Amino acid sequence: MLIDTYGRVATDLRVSLTDRCNLRCTYCMPEEGLQWLAKPELLTDDEIVRLVDIAVRLLGVEEVRFTGGEPLLRPGLVGIVERVAALGPRPRMSLTTNGIGLGRTAAALKAAGLDRVNVSLDTLRPDVFKTLTRRDRHKDVLEGLRAARAAGLTPVKVNTVLMPGLNGDEAPDLLAWAIEHDYELRFIEQMPLDPQHGWKREGMVTAGDILASLRTRFDLTPEDAGERGSAPAERWLVDGGPYRVGVIASVTRPFCAACDRTRLTADGQIRTCLFATEETDLRGALRSGAPDEEIARLWRVAMWGKKAGAGLDDPSFIQPDRPMSAIGG
Repeated sequence: MLIDTYGRVATDLRVSLTDRCNLRCTYCMPEEGLQWLAKPELLTDDEIVRLVDIAVRLLGVEEVRFTGGEPLLRPGLVGIVERVAALGPRPRMSLTTNGIGLGRTAAALKAAGLDRVNVSLDTLRPDVFKTLTRRDRHKDVLEGLRAARAAGLTPVKVNTVLMPGLNGDEAPDLLAWAIEHDYELRFIEQMPLDPQHGWKREGMVTAGDILASLRTRFDLTPEDAGERGSAPAERWLVDGGPYRVGVIASVTRPFCAACDRTRLTADGQIRTCLFATEETDLRGALRSGAPDEEIARLWRVAMWGKKAGAGLDDPSFIQPDRPMSAIGG
């Protein structure tokens, strides 16, 4: 079991498969100049599967989310999913992706054992998409979403970050579109994860702003509190249901007290929080021949030291020293 001093138990493992991405979203990374991890620094496919096996067999992990960077850029992705699906006990598996390439891989991922996907899409406007991501790939993301739904990677969740002056007015249109196409939409408050350190709390679109905008067109009923559990999204029934919309208010309504996550970076470091400033090296232990039980012990020690919260409301808050692409979303 992965437990911390506040009694939280981590059963959800986020695995970053690569630090590379084929978009350059303004709130995530600079347009150029990032130093990518060298191949020897990355965990191999075998190392990833071994660490996931330790997590589910010895540490009580029940759900695995593959992230990046962009996980679809990992050449061995389908094989990793297939091997993790064969573990006992078998964890639930999902993938967070920008959707580019999903049109080609959705069916193979489903056949390998992937259960569902989260796809990032911040706008319905191709020109705004190009401004936000610095790439002209909007139609590829829409194609990937359609392929995921057709392959049965459901529920297909769409993650959206709203930015003032760009897509901040799109919340109602995005929800109407998601309902039309049977996607579950989740808005995420912009978090301080940019390596340029350009994030400013007073300039973000808050959960309150998002809900106020949605209510200009829809009737929102809060979901029963008991259904949320440790999920980061607060959810509302739209016009009485059955469709729902979620809001992840990481900044204005932090949910650290219910966090059940542990994170494995692409280079084999354990991070107890997306905003942690310390890491525990499992790659070194793996490559020095440590047995599974020793690696599990290192993981437990790391989680025992997890802090109470991310500290976003602390004036002395320090942003992560690595971009989100190197940590995993």
